Amino acid sequence: MAGEDTAALLRQPDAPKRATLLELLLDVVYVAALALISMRLADDVNWLGAARVLVLLMAVWWIWSITALLTDFYNPEQLGIQLVVAWAMFGSIVMTAALPHAFRQQGWVFAGIYVGIHVGRGIVLVALLRGHEAQARAARFLLWFVVSGVAWIAGAFLPSPMRLALWAVALMIDYVGAALRYPTPRLGRVPLYQYDKASEHLGERYQQFIILALGDIILVPVVQNDGRGFSTERLGGLLLAFATMLLLWHIYVYRAGAFLQVAIRRGPGRTTRWAPYTHMLMVAGIVSTSAGFELVINGSRSRAGLGWVMVVVGGPTLFLIGRTVFEYEIFGRFSWSRLLWLVVLVGIAPLLVSPPLIVAAAVTGVALLGVGLSDAIRAKRMSAPGGHSTRS
Repeated sequence: MAGEDTAALLRQPDAPKRATLLELLLDVVYVAALALISMRLADDVNWLGAARVLVLLMAVWWIWSITALLTDFYNPEQLGIQLVVAWAMFGSIVMTAALPHAFRQQGWVFAGIYVGIHVGRGIVLVALLRGHEAQARAARFLLWFVVSGVAWIAGAFLPSPMRLALWAVALMIDYVGAALRYPTPRLGRVPLYQYDKASEHLGERYQQFIILALGDIILVPVVQNDGRGFSTERLGGLLLAFATMLLLWHIYVYRAGAFLQVAIRRGPGRTTRWAPYTHMLMVAGIVSTSAGFELVINGSRSRAGLGWVMVVVGGPTLFLIGRTVFEYEIFGRFSWSRLLWLVVLVGIAPLLVSPPLIVAAAVTGVALLGVGLSDAIRAKRMSAPGGHSTRS
């Protein structure tokens, strides 16, 4: 039987639901990482650049997501778990510094740290949980990250196009393995009841990350200011960025402050398994939106161009898709008003190629305002007698 010290590593049902200060400190590292990724996208607006940015973003997001799951399943007040989180934080700092060089000669730094974070965490947990049934869970995670790690390390020493392809394969292993519950020889899959142990703490962690990430919509264009001062158009772009940030916050949080908490109480297992993927879409949308406003405020084109429009309009579109799919996976229903506005955004995008980019940003902002108003109207109807207050 496992000793009391080993059993204490697991989060207890009556444990505090609030995030620890160490977890919040970890999130700060990712604000910088997302900002750098947004800047990279703004500097390289083409299909190849977008593919590279997506690979980098998915890698960075997966470290945060697995670490959030770690601190929800295990007790973050235990020294051993705190050391694992601190290792993830240090590795994330190095990865962030290596982001601009990931597809250059020093790509091995980015890949090596990514693998080191996941494999190192697995080794430590397997050692700490010796004799406890939770050791099998840690072993499953470890095996899958070792497999994907081979592709990560091999790709780091290949030319850039082949590196991109092999790293994409590695990410597919990571993401698909999690979706399949890490099937492992002799150990099988992670039991569903372990996902059902998810607490409201996990919902709070996702909310905190999204809120911090939204700040990059203002941070990136301001930090990247090229020193030309403020024109009327640049000031208008900054106001649009601020308004867009608030609208995305409203869409995510309004009647969703409890949305994620309600979802976890109703179906913790399903929420835990789907939240990383749907929130990945929302984070990708925020990164694209941040890059878009850097182009709006600091760009110099008289006409937008298709690539720039796709960045500006595509960001909020991805965010809305992620939010809509997550609601469907949890409650089995679509928000039809959001779907309608998504169709409007996609349909109007080709018409925004010729005007200045700020026009595309303004039209997108109007669409987001429409989403927010539609949500408010629907919420008011649901709160009326005979409505269903759990709808969002």
